Amino acid sequence: MSENQVNSPVQAEEEPAQDINILKKDRLDKLADLRELGHDPFTITKFDVTGHAAQYKAEYEAKEAEILAAVGDDEEKKAAELEKLNENIVRIAGRIMSWRDMGKANFIDVRDKSDRIQVYVRSNDIGADLFKEFKKKWDIGDIIGVEGYVFRTRKGEISIHAKSITLLTKSLLPLPEKWHGLKDTDTRYRQRYLDLVINPEVKDTFIKRSMIISSIRRYLDAQGFMEVETPMLVSNAGGAAARPFETHYNALDEDVKLRISLELYLKRLIVGGLERVYEIGRVFRNEGVDTRHNPEFTLMELYQAYTDYYGMMDLTENMFRHVAQEVCGTTCVPYGEYMIDLGKPFERLTMIDAVKKYSGVDFSEIKTLEEARKIADEKGVEYEARHKRGDILNLFFEAFVEEHLIQPTFIMDHPIEISPLTKKKPDAPDYVERFELFITGREMCNAYSELNDPIDQRERFKAQEEALSQGDEEANRTDEDFLNALEIGMPPTGGIGYGIDRLVMLLTNSASIRDVLLFPTLKSLPANSGRQEKEDKTEE
Repeated sequence: MSENQVNSPVQAEEEPAQDINILKKDRLDKLADLRELGHDPFTITKFDVTGHAAQYKAEYEAKEAEILAAVGDDEEKKAAELEKLNENIVRIAGRIMSWRDMGKANFIDVRDKSDRIQVYVRSNDIGADLFKEFKKKWDIGDIIGVEGYVFRTRKGEISIHAKSITLLTKSLLPLPEKWHGLKDTDTRYRQRYLDLVINPEVKDTFIKRSMIISSIRRYLDAQGFMEVETPMLVSNAGGAAARPFETHYNALDEDVKLRISLELYLKRLIVGGLERVYEIGRVFRNEGVDTRHNPEFTLMELYQAYTDYYGMMDLTENMFRHVAQEVCGTTCVPYGEYMIDLGKPFERLTMIDAVKKYSGVDFSEIKTLEEARKIADEKGVEYEARHKRGDILNLFFEAFVEEHLIQPTFIMDHPIEISPLTKKKPDAPDYVERFELFITGREMCNAYSELNDPIDQRERFKAQEEALSQGDEEANRTDEDFLNALEIGMPPTGGIGYGIDRLVMLLTNSASIRDVLLFPTLKSLPANSGRQEKEDKTEE
């Protein structure tokens, strides 16, 4: 029996490499035979499609309903009207996903970008020679073109009755079997092309990701924001607490870094008079890899002149609602065991109040570093010698609060020690006008009333340089050109940074960031590793 005479792909979940090589050789032999016959599929350069599977199934269903409504119970008239639909010839292209051999008639499932559709292939319609070649030389996984008409089979499935078929690409490796039950996520991430071929829900996730980014753009454009692009290779990677990747410009003989944030260049544009700007782009942080973090990820940052962090809260809340409604059709979205309600007003808590609520410790009563260290020791919160009172407050927040912030919650008024680019609160100068949005226990965005005092900013940079000298590899370095821009004058400004990947995780109910990155960062396999060999996984 030919490899394709089965109901599903034939490669076992853990197919030995030797067996794969046998199957590959069989397919290579078939390709050689096709080439000898002058039917090399790789010489074909195009196939004109008229539409896609989902479209044709929906159109047929609608036309069928119209006919049934018009003719009622008259079976003869119904058959005649349905027969007329056979005159509408369609052309689709896609990959063979399954095959049922019934002698001189075969049923294959073909998947294009929209859906699967069954194709009825009969010797009398396509010709005996092509039908013989089809059965002997074609396989599951091959990409084909189909021309025919849409009809409903006796078993009730909307299908295409093929009048002609064309082999467009010969698949030389078998598709994996039982992919839905495959527990090796590492292979799925490494061979995303297979994951997309086999799993429709994976493709749906990345379609939704694209829709989310487009929705953000439409929302911001409608609010008068201008999309811009700023450098990825920079001499000073600032704007966030993160360790950068380093590289070298050969032409300039200069060491540079990959950006960790979009902030400082976008603020330069606010100085220049572009009052509302945003950028969606890749940033790079030389940090760990887990279910929430990938060393390169997509960030959206925006800056708006003449507003503050309260204005940014309103914009954030409205944007999240807009995107959820537009992409998901609702503002209540499932995530794991929770139903996240983006429709009601987001809760607002200061960091001090949140820590008091969940740990019982009131940092408004803790005035000195010694007191902060003492209560940290009592509560088992680890800290380093370089940490100041505000750092310890933030450590309490991470230890006691984050996991409880399931529904959308703005955490406001961070300590100045962890916010080097943020404007102080006029009535509480140890704190800054900053918020982070938390949903499902994760930070979703970070926003400030931006610091525009160049004298204060220089002092903050000095504090960061001191932290760097004490071993904080994520501290910012002084950026003289940015300080120069501030001395020219930046208006009062609000700014936000959104992690696009975490937003996609939320709106697609994805547990890991790797599920929403087409090609997540993975450790390279040894050069001699086989197709099935896997690295030791440390994802969790």
